[in-house]
Amino acid sequence: MARYRTWVTPLALIAAVVLIYMENPWFSPEEGTGIRLAATIIFWVLSLAVLVLMFADRDAPGAEAVEVEGPAFTRYLFSNTRAGYFWLPIRIFLGFEWLVAGWEKLTGTGWVDGGSSLLGYWQRAVAIPDTGRPAISFEWYRGFLDFLISIHAESWFSWLIVFGEIAVGVGLLIGALTGIAAFFGATMNMSYMLAGSASSNPILFAASIGLIMGWRVAGYYGLDRYLLPRLGVPWGARPKTVQPAIGGASTSG
Repeated sequence: MARYRTWVTPLALIAAVVLIYMENPWFSPEEGTGIRLAATIIFWVLSLAVLVLMFADRDAPGAEAVEVEGPAFTRYLFSNTRAGYFWLPIRIFLGFEWLVAGWEKLTGTGWVDGGSSLLGYWQRAVAIPDTGRPAISFEWYRGFLDFLISIHAESWFSWLIVFGEIAVGVGLLIGALTGIAAFFGATMNMSYMLAGSASSNPILFAASIGLIMGWRVAGYYGLDRYLLPRLGVPWGARPKTVQPAIGGASTSG
């Protein structure tokens, strides 16, 4: 495990240097060039490698040590079950926003009946106007949507969006796997914003980030109160009972 850990720092530093090369205003590669594409690919490959190595390091000795203490209020907000009262109205607001959005797409036209509305949305997003700024700021995301358009992915991707929005809404409303539901909600918000659609997405995204950070207690007044302990994520550790040896006394620790 320590062998993997030693790779994290150099890979992260290289990724940072690549990012500085791409984003600085003085000698960054031009959009749409092969160098820009190669640098983008290298950055994401390195970033994913760092995440994988860090994930593998999660069970290493000392990985759970708290090296920088946060303010008492944030510890309370994200770790105390009583803070679930704070997250409850946020959950309800976000839950209904997603549920209504998904239900309107499900019962309307242009989504589960072929995806024409989604295709039109993609086409407007990738269009580059003669004057002014395009809706999409990042070429890699425009390329991603162009790829989806070219393979006619709207026919099945629209179903993914519709039932994804409904699932996120239901999960937040009943407090089931709240952190996961909020994560996928934030992912959809980010996708819409990358496509140039602001609307209410920034507010929903910010609220979702709060629920993700408070995942341990955000759904406490919901099904997570019973789900998370069964999944091995209890709010309070229970003492483990050690079976005694023959003739000995039981102990706990």
